[in-house]
Amino acid sequence: MANVYHFGAQGDGENDDTEALQHALDAGDGILDLHKGTYRISQPLVIDMTKLGYAAVRGVGGASRIIMTGPGPAIRLVGDHQGTADPGSVKDHTWEKERFPTISGVEILGEHPEAVGIELRKTMQTTITQVLVRNCKIGIHLVERNRNFILADSHIYDNHEYGVFFDNCNLHQAIIHGNHISYNKRGGIKTLNGDVHNFHITGNDIEYNNRPGLDESPNGEPTGGEIWFESPNGSISEVSIASNTIQATVQPGGANIRIWGPPELSLIGAWLIAITGNVIGSQSRGLDLRHVRRITVTGNTIYDSRDLSLYAENCASLIYSANTIAWRTDDARPLSDGIKLIDCENCILSSLSGERIASGDAQEGGAITLIHSKAVTVSQCVLIDTNVRGIDLLDCEQCQIQGNTITDRREPASMLQAIRVRGQSKGNVVQGNILSGAAGQLLEIADGTAIVQGNVEL
Repeated sequence: MANVYHFGAQGDGENDDTEALQHALDAGDGILDLHKGTYRISQPLVIDMTKLGYAAVRGVGGASRIIMTGPGPAIRLVGDHQGTADPGSVKDHTWEKERFPTISGVEILGEHPEAVGIELRKTMQTTITQVLVRNCKIGIHLVERNRNFILADSHIYDNHEYGVFFDNCNLHQAIIHGNHISYNKRGGIKTLNGDVHNFHITGNDIEYNNRPGLDESPNGEPTGGEIWFESPNGSISEVSIASNTIQATVQPGGANIRIWGPPELSLIGAWLIAITGNVIGSQSRGLDLRHVRRITVTGNTIYDSRDLSLYAENCASLIYSANTIAWRTDDARPLSDGIKLIDCENCILSSLSGERIASGDAQEGGAITLIHSKAVTVSQCVLIDTNVRGIDLLDCEQCQIQGNTITDRREPASMLQAIRVRGQSKGNVVQGNILSGAAGQLLEIADGTAIVQGNVEL
């Protein structure tokens, strides 16, 4: 381990320490110990573990700062791992020279618009902990191929684009836990294409990852997102998002969690995903799901989704259960919240509690809206004082609406219908619901669209 001051580093925040720090890294066989101080660099510090051996960058309890004044990553970790996480696929040179690189106790501050905090390329078991990265284009950038990545107990804060970006990366086994990931202008955690599996996000505060005041772009590109998985040409699966606070400021086109798989729904696009026990709110959409299958959303508190709490398009095997949806404690608050499924099949919406849900208008929609969907069950939900109607079905088949309580307690009632089924719907069942308080018909069922039985109208 080399003393950086022996190689000419100043650590005074004024002189360029790039050459001194790189020299210290090379002399120290990839181990860089930074004393308390501010180290300005203008080029990436490259740790090529294939040459230097296993690596570490260690600061002093967060008192060591690196300021990146040029483009590219402040720290670039490079390995040569080409296998999987299976021990049998790991080559001897990886265990002997490249395993378990660590970065800890360091702040990285970007002063160039193209500065990146940390870049990982073909690494095995990289662990980043107690790190602060801010004012960079990207906080932590994973490219090409990585395995067994851990980010813990860190602050990824106020970066120009993404906090943590898995960029067309082949990666299995990633854990992100116990971090603050906030105020990153385009997204908190972003994956784009690649082949990403066994990905766990838990116990984080992920918030305000947006650009306030920025409208949705003219070509429809979404804006802002706390967690944003986008795989039009890739695959993401075996994901758990649990026990996080995921919230922001409302932004047109924004979403707290956005998961988009390949346009053609497939078994290997975006699938096997669990979203559990989070507090999610204050964005245009809570969850925006497209071309996703086998996803479970349970036990979340979802609030103040100005457009929709859940939007699902071309999804299959979606379970959305035991969530609460409520923000508008009175009608003076902005209109918010609602659920809409379009072109979905084999889904269950159950055991939901929603109050003053406002989505829909006089012509279409309600607290729960199903359009062109098949084999969807809506059961055991309690919808109180919905703004327009409780449940609205259009052109749906083989759906069951059963055992729900839908009521408007206001005087006078403003809910137009509790349940409506219309269009080319067929083979649906509406039974065992308790309905009251509509300004119009409690049940409005077009002929031939549903079997209606055992409902209680009060």
